Amino acid sequence: MVKKKVVLAYSGGLDTSVCIRYLQKIHDAIVTTVTVDCGQDEDFNEIENRALAVGAARHIHIDSREEFANEYVSRSIKANALYQGKYPLATALARPLIASKLVEVAATEATNFVAHGCTGKGNDQVRFDITIKSLNPDLNILAPIRDMNLTRDEELRFAMEENIPIPLEAKNYSIDVNLWGRAIEGGELEDASVEPPESIFHFVKNRSNEARYIEIEFRSGIPIALDGHSLNLLDLIEEMNKIAGSHGVGIVDLVENRIVGIKSREVYEAPAAISLIECHKDLENLVLTDHEINFKWIIEEKWSWLVYSGLWLEPLRRDLDEFINRVQRRVNGKVRLRLQNGSCRVVGRSSKNAIYDPDTATYSRRSVFDQRLAKGFIELWGKQSVVSNKIISKFEPLGED
Repeated sequence: MVKKKVVLAYSGGLDTSVCIRYLQKIHDAIVTTVTVDCGQDEDFNEIENRALAVGAARHIHIDSREEFANEYVSRSIKANALYQGKYPLATALARPLIASKLVEVAATEATNFVAHGCTGKGNDQVRFDITIKSLNPDLNILAPIRDMNLTRDEELRFAMEENIPIPLEAKNYSIDVNLWGRAIEGGELEDASVEPPESIFHFVKNRSNEARYIEIEFRSGIPIALDGHSLNLLDLIEEMNKIAGSHGVGIVDLVENRIVGIKSREVYEAPAAISLIECHKDLENLVLTDHEINFKWIIEEKWSWLVYSGLWLEPLRRDLDEFINRVQRRVNGKVRLRLQNGSCRVVGRSSKNAIYDPDTATYSRRSVFDQRLAKGFIELWGKQSVVSNKIISKFEPLGED
């Protein structure tokens, strides 16, 4: 009997390591592991050695850092993407990219079986499955952790029984890292009242009490320079992770509404994401009209929800990108940022496309604004409200709900 070949998305952590052995034991599979580098800054030789030691027949490493930065993160910056107004979608953005590489490898390996290490409680199963099926509906998806309803305790016990090497950190927390952020969950963090210990953070270390000023230049909504030095997006993000993280910027701690209906306590560190989105939003306020900004808020919320919910390939996401890209044509300029003790504050901005006009806004004698025009404007602006309240007052006292 010919053994089935399975292509497994492999991170090197607990879930995917035990999946290799489960796929062998349950499905009698020949496993090819695939690790996609999205900027997680790990020892990929060690990850490959771990996969082969557990039993993978072959390991494939794919460097997708540039693609992740330019095709996924860049869109996220332009969309000011923050799920629940806080989470910059680091893991959510990487999953469709990883899934697409999994589909590509399955084609080259001539197999109809792919696998991942997602649980049945998390969001990633949705992101992987929908992307995989959207790209190739004929692929069969195996998810041993979900399919066997395994708990983390059972996984750890199985790993010990099978002599599967597991990183020490993975025994305490579930961690996912890429260029755009680091997600930490599990262990003591499952108690929503417990403050995350400083020891769990890698990006964010408040090493200085001194304020640091930096300048970010944007072109068409994308950061292109740091303190006057032109950088590609990948390098700029890596540098911002170091700079902002060293000033304590980037920790996100929230009770998150998962796709599957569960509330979960999630802790993230995303220094570059938090600081760059803050700069981008501020620059938009300088160059876009009030109407554009108000409508874009609606677009941003929907865009973030689609990506979080595993719908990266949903046509609506691409449709929303069309609007976002159009307004970004004017989002050119420089933003000055002050970083200190976890604070990230914009202190200056400039653009040739600025709608802000100092001669109109000023209260000094150089003002070109005729204040007398305001009286007629107010009469018209509030006309319906004034008339309506006269009528309402006949039926009920004003001020009562």
